[in-house]
Amino acid sequence: MKIFIILGALNAFLAVALGAFGAHGLEGKIEPKYLEVWKTGVQYEMFHAIGLIAIGILSGKYPASSLLSWSGWIMLIGIILFSGSLYVLSTSGIKVLGAITPLGGVAFLVSWILLIIFAVKHL
Repeated sequence: MKIFIILGALNAFLAVALGAFGAHGLEGKIEPKYLEVWKTGVQYEMFHAIGLIAIGILSGKYPASSLLSWSGWIMLIGIILFSGSLYVLSTSGIKVLGAITPLGGVAFLVSWILLIIFAVKHL
């Protein structure tokens, strides 16, 4: 599915842009602990952007698989919840947003488990 390659590339682009913004635009403007939180969001977004690209490549090489499709969509949801909540938390200081971050982490875990199951069944 080329959609996952496109979404992966888009998220990789955003991770680079947001990483640069954090390093050059936020440094000295937010507390160092929040800059580290920002960096964590960027790092996880990039890791999972690469995961989305891998899912897209696998989807093109193997017959349609709901395991791959679900893995990709859940990974995207994880990026939005995990990295997105960290970006907003970093710039707003609204600590309640930290409660959303673990939901994104669980989405990441589920997406990787689905990819493992796909690999066991089809590779």
